[in-house]
Amino acid sequence: MQIHHISESNSILNKFIAEIRDVTIQKDSLRFRRNIERIGEVLGYELSKNLSYKSVEVVTPLGTKLINEPVNDVVLCSILRAGLPLHQGLLNYFDAAENAFISAYRRHPNNDADFEIVVEYFAAPSIKGKTLLLADPMLATGQSLVAVYDAIQKYGAPKELHIVVVIAAKEGIAFVKEHFPENTHLWIAAIDNDLSDKGYIIPGLGDAGDLAFGSKL
Repeated sequence: MQIHHISESNSILNKFIAEIRDVTIQKDSLRFRRNIERIGEVLGYELSKNLSYKSVEVVTPLGTKLINEPVNDVVLCSILRAGLPLHQGLLNYFDAAENAFISAYRRHPNNDADFEIVVEYFAAPSIKGKTLLLADPMLATGQSLVAVYDAIQKYGAPKELHIVVVIAAKEGIAFVKEHFPENTHLWIAAIDNDLSDKGYIIPGLGDAGDLAFGSKL
């Protein structure tokens, strides 16, 4: 797996990451969603450098110009519901992409720290032979991404796979690396060192879904 840690190099991305972490700023759910969206745009731009291109002749009012344009058949798949703002950011740049959505959540059968990942919903076009962008803002333990990918594979194998994440824990990165194909690209805005005993990223930012859309039952 090839890991791309984008905030290793200083850029305006750092400001967006700081704001989604800040407990005072993140109370503004509109700004939180917009910052996740902007992070998705930055990650999408960086990701686009690894796609395939061909030269296309473009006609202008005064002549023609050859321009290299991406040729990948992109399917953008986000994990509901937290992935929706990140999905929109990627879609702003990959506006011709087909779209897919999948649900995944933690279920605590014994009402303790132990949990299992439940995948209940998947709506998608064919992904066979296409470039799949799998978007989830938080990569904590990595179990959700692995469960989602196992479910998606039943509907065909993509030609290329890119995972797009806002914040990842080192433990989750290691877990995903073990379970995904070697040629997978993992695009991460920021990496944190630790997980809590309940499997949440520290320092992280809290629950991305709740911050974006409100608390759930």
